[in-house]
Amino acid sequence: MKKEKITLAILRVVMGFMFLWAFVDKVFGLGFATTAGKAWIHGGSPTTGFLSFAVKGPFAGIFHSLAGVVVVDWLFMAGLLFVGLTLILNKYVKWGGLVGCLMFLLMYLALMLPENNPVIDEHIVYILVLLLLVFKSESKKFDLRGLLQIFYFPVLAVLAHLSLFGSIASPGAHL
Repeated sequence: MKKEKITLAILRVVMGFMFLWAFVDKVFGLGFATTAGKAWIHGGSPTTGFLSFAVKGPFAGIFHSLAGVVVVDWLFMAGLLFVGLTLILNKYVKWGGLVGCLMFLLMYLALMLPENNPVIDEHIVYILVLLLLVFKSESKKFDLRGLLQIFYFPVLAVLAHLSLFGSIASPGAHL
């Protein structure tokens, strides 16, 4: 194996681990970025702290309004898990890389302007790293069909669960 491929593989796994670790820490509150009392499994919101207290700049109002919104929490956590797994498992790297770029871009916009440099911060560097992984990925195309198959059975299971308990058919039910 060439040095470039080994370096790219290590970079891909390390970037994947960053996302997967953030997911695990926010779910279980391992005491690194998230304390046990604020863990998602204990009812904490994985987005409230950052979106309520760290956000600044021209888009602060928009991001503050998203703090603690359940849909935003679920999308954020699904994004962390998805990007982490795609990069570590080397499957759907292009999709995972693009989702990771979007997540880092949103974090960059939430923190505008960076403290230590008026333009560039670590979020921009991570976007460039993920784009490198996307462009150098062995996959030659975006396999949307294969990607959708991953979600096919879990979605069917959720829909079956909701219909069994009348949540879909009940006029007053809220998801």
